[in-house]
Amino acid sequence: MPVPASDPAGAGAAVVPPPRFSEDHLARVYARVVREHADRPAMRVLGDGAVTLSYAEVGRRVEAVARALVACGVEPGDRVAILAPNCPEWSLVDLGALAAGAVPVPVYPTSTPDQVAYVLEHSGATAAFVGDAELLGRLGDTTGSGLRLVVAFDDAPGAEPWSRVIAAQDREHDHDLSAEVARRTQAGHGDDIATIIYTSGTTGRPKGVALSHATMLHQLHAVDAFFDIGPHDSSLAFLPLSHALERAWTYAVLSHGALNTYVRDPKTVADQLREARPSALVAVPKLYETVYSVAHAMADKSPVRRRVFDWAFGVGRRVGELRLAGRPIPTHLQARLRLADRLVLHNVRDAIGGRKSVLAVGGAPLRPEVAEFFWAAGVLVCEGYGMTETGPLMTFNCPGAVRFGTVGRVILGGELRRGEEGELLYRGPNLMAGYWRDEEATREVIEDGWLHTGDVGEIDDDGFVRITDRLKDLIVTQQGKNIAPAPIESRIAEHPGVEHAVVIGDRRVCLVALVQPGPDAGDDVLADVRRHVQALNADLPHQEQVRGVELLAEPLTMDAGLLTPTLKVRRRAVEERFAEQIDRMYDEIRRARSAGR
Repeated sequence: MPVPASDPAGAGAAVVPPPRFSEDHLARVYARVVREHADRPAMRVLGDGAVTLSYAEVGRRVEAVARALVACGVEPGDRVAILAPNCPEWSLVDLGALAAGAVPVPVYPTSTPDQVAYVLEHSGATAAFVGDAELLGRLGDTTGSGLRLVVAFDDAPGAEPWSRVIAAQDREHDHDLSAEVARRTQAGHGDDIATIIYTSGTTGRPKGVALSHATMLHQLHAVDAFFDIGPHDSSLAFLPLSHALERAWTYAVLSHGALNTYVRDPKTVADQLREARPSALVAVPKLYETVYSVAHAMADKSPVRRRVFDWAFGVGRRVGELRLAGRPIPTHLQARLRLADRLVLHNVRDAIGGRKSVLAVGGAPLRPEVAEFFWAAGVLVCEGYGMTETGPLMTFNCPGAVRFGTVGRVILGGELRRGEEGELLYRGPNLMAGYWRDEEATREVIEDGWLHTGDVGEIDDDGFVRITDRLKDLIVTQQGKNIAPAPIESRIAEHPGVEHAVVIGDRRVCLVALVQPGPDAGDDVLADVRRHVQALNADLPHQEQVRGVELLAEPLTMDAGLLTPTLKVRRRAVEERFAEQIDRMYDEIRRARSAGR
C-alpha cells in the first residue's frame, strides 16, 4: 500500500501542533480538566448497576481519596496498590493517589495470592484498594505488611468501605486535609514517579517499571499531535487498567474531558460496543480478528452471500487504495460504494459500535489482511508498538501516515535504530526512570541511553517499522537455522479452533507445534488443525515447516505459570512443563523417518 505524504515521525513544527497543555504533573492536568468540564459526563458503567459521574463529581471523589490517604499517613512518594477489575473507582483511586503525591501501583485482578504478595512487598505499598471480598482475600494477612489503609469498593469485612471514604468528602474537619492535598498537587514535579507497573514478563519475577509524570505526559502530547480527540468523544475501557496500554489511553481520554465507559467483564465487550457506540477505542488484535472471522463465516453460509461479500469488499478495497494514495474517488465508484456499504460494509462498523475517530490496536501483531479488511469497510485501525518501559508507546500508524503490516513510525521525540542481530533499540523522553529497586536489571536493558527492547525488527526507507520476533524467542535448529516462531504461531492460530499455538524446535531437528483448542473447537479439531498446518507448510521454507502437531496435555493457564497476566505464552515454561510430550513427538518423527515415511 502507498504511504501518504505527511510525516508523523520527527515532523517539523509546520506539521505538528504545539502541546495542548503546559502542566508537567498529571494531578494538575486533571484538576484543570475537572474545572473546565465540570458539567460533562466523565465516567460511566452500563448494564446492571449503571452509573454516570460528571467531571465535577469525579473531582469531589478524587479529592476524597486523596484526603483519606493523607489522613492515614501516606506521604508523597508512598505507593498505593490497586487490585480491581475495570471500574470508575479504579481511575478515581489512580487520580486521587496522584493528587496526594503518592504513586499508584496497579495489580492485575487475575494475579495469584503469591503474585499479589510479591508486588505489595516489593513496591512497599502503604495502602491498597481492592474490588471485592474475593480480591481482598488475595491480600492475605496484612498484619505487619506496612499497609496503613485497605479499602474495598464492594464493602467487605476486614476493609474500610469505599462508601465511607467517599462520604467523608463533606465533613467540615477535612478542610485541613484538603489544604494539604492542594499543597501536594501544586508541589509535584515532572520527574516525580507517577506509577510503578509490574511487567508480566515471560520468565522470572516481574519487574516494577517506574514511569515519571513527564513520561506519561509525553504520551498524551504524542497522541494529541496526530489524533483529533475532544470532549465530544467517548471511549470503552475493556483492556485491563493494570496494563500500560489501557492506562495511558484512559489518561488521554480523561485529559480531553471525554467520556470513558468502564467494562468490568471483557466477555461483555461485544454487547457494550453496540450499546455505548464509542467514538474511540484501543484494543488488542483478538477483537478485530473475531469480527473478521465472524464476517467471513457469515459470508460462507451460501454461495450468494459469498459473492455479494467478495464484491462489496472488492469495491471497498479499491476505494481504500485511492484514499490512501490521496486520489479522488470516481463518481461511478462512489455509487458502487454506497451499495456495497448498504449491503455489507456497514455490518463491520456496527460490530465495533460505529465509525471511530481513533481505532487503535497494540499488544500483539495484527495481521495485515485484517487491517485491510477494516479499511475496506471504512475504518482505519492504527497499529502501534510499545513496551511498559516506554509508557508504553514507541511507534504508531496514524491517519496521516499508515502502512499496513507495520507498526508505524517512531513517535514524536523518539529515536529507533537496529542493533546487533536486528534488535530494535529505542531512546526518547518517554523512557522509564528504571526498574524499581533493581539497578542491575535497569543497566541490563538501558545502555548509553538506549533501551534494548528484545524485539527483532526492520525499519524501511520511509521509517515504518516491522516487528519480526522476540530476540530471546528465536529458535536455532540443529542445522543452525535461525527461525522466528511468532509468525508461524500466528498463522496456525488463524484456524478458528485454535486458542494458542506454541512452536518448538530450539536445538532440535525440526519444528513441532503444541496447540490448545478454543472453546468452540469441534470433536475432530486435531485432525482439522493438522490439515491446516499441512496447508501452511506448502507456503513455508523447508526449515520453517512444522513436522508434528499435538494438542496440549493440559490447558495453558496463569495459575500454572504458563501464561502471563496479559495472556502471552511463557514459552520456556511451556517447554519445561510439556517436555515429555515434546520428546515423544520427536521420537515419533525419528521413527517415521527411519521407516522412510
